[in-house]
Amino acid sequence: MKQFDLVGDGVKLVLKENVLAVLSDAPLNTVSSAFHNGGGLKKTNAILNVEVLKSCSDSCLHDDPDAFIMDSAKKLGFTESFVGMVTAAAIENFSLVSKRNSDLAVSVIATAADNEGNTCNFAESAGEAIEIKHIEGTINIIVVIDGNPTESCLVSTLITATEAKMAALRELDIRSRYSGDEATGTVTDAVVAAKTNRGAPIIYGGPASELGQLVGYCTRKAVKEAIMKANECMPCRSILNRLKERHLSIEKFAFELSKVKSLNADEKTIASNLVKILRSDLLSASVVMAAVKIDEDIEKGLIPPEFGQIRVLSKNFGEFFFKQTGVNTAEYDSVDLPLFLKNVLLGLMKNALSKAKTESLK
Repeated sequence: MKQFDLVGDGVKLVLKENVLAVLSDAPLNTVSSAFHNGGGLKKTNAILNVEVLKSCSDSCLHDDPDAFIMDSAKKLGFTESFVGMVTAAAIENFSLVSKRNSDLAVSVIATAADNEGNTCNFAESAGEAIEIKHIEGTINIIVVIDGNPTESCLVSTLITATEAKMAALRELDIRSRYSGDEATGTVTDAVVAAKTNRGAPIIYGGPASELGQLVGYCTRKAVKEAIMKANECMPCRSILNRLKERHLSIEKFAFELSKVKSLNADEKTIASNLVKILRSDLLSASVVMAAVKIDEDIEKGLIPPEFGQIRVLSKNFGEFFFKQTGVNTAEYDSVDLPLFLKNVLLGLMKNALSKAKTESLK
C-alpha cells in the first residue's frame, strides 16, 4: 500500500490495488455526486475512488455497482459510512495538487487515464444529443479543504471545481466524441468536496474567493496533469488528430472535394495529397487550422459585423492564400464542408494538383 500526505493533520491518500482513498483520523464533512453515499452533507472518514478491473464485465458492474464498490472497500477494511466513486481510469495514474494560503489549504486528487493511454474517450459537450452503447474513461475529482466552509460554501466549491475541470479540458482542446464540439466533461464524471472543519466559518467558495481560487487552481492543474498521462491527449498531438477529433477526417475531405470535377482527381489522390500537405507544409497546415477555428465561431453565431457576407469573405480568404480558378457554382455548392475550410482546401488541392501536373511534364 502506498501513502501520500494531504493538507490537514491526520489526512492522507492511500493507494491499494484498485482503490485510491482519502482517509482521515477525524470525520470529514462531504458533499458529492459520488455513486455510493453521495449527495448532501455526509460525515465520513473515508472517500474511495474505485477502479473497475478489466476482469469485471459491463453487466457485472452496471447490474450491481454498489456491490462492486462495497467489495472493493473491504480491501481497506471499510464496510459502511464511506463515500465511493467508480472509474474506468487507472487510479495509479492519479494526479495530486496541493496549495496553501496562510491557514487555508486545499488538496485535489484527479483520475482520468487508463493503462492503455486512453482518456476522455467518451468526452461530451453538455446539452448535445448523446447515444451511449459502451463507456470508457471518467474524470473523477476529490477536493479536500483544510478549513471550515459552510454547507452552501462547500456546495459552491463543487461548482468551482467543475468550472476548473472544464478550463483544463479547454486548455487541451479536448473534443466531444459525439459532436466534435469543445468538451465539458465525460459522461460519467463525479466530484467530491470534503472539509476538515478546522477554523472559522468560510462563506464564499466561488472562483473569485480565497477558497475558490485555491480549489480552482488545484483542480485545473490536477485534471490537466491526469489527462496528459494519456498519450492521445497530449498538447502536441498532430493536426490530423486535431481535425479528426472535430469530426473532420481526411476521408471526408477527399470525398467532398472529389465532387469538383475540374480537380480531375479521385478520392485516393486527393487524400494522399492532403495528408502530405498537412504533414509537411507548415503554412498551409496553419491556414487550415485558422479556417477551422473561424468556421467554429460561425457555427456558434460568433460573427463580427465587420465580416459582412460570410460566403464572399470565405472565398476571398481562400484566394488570399491559394489562387482558385475554374470551380463553377454548382460544383462549389455540392461540396459539403464548412465555408472557410472548403475554400482553403479547394485552393490547396488546385495548387497541389497543378504543381504535380507541371512537374510531370518536365
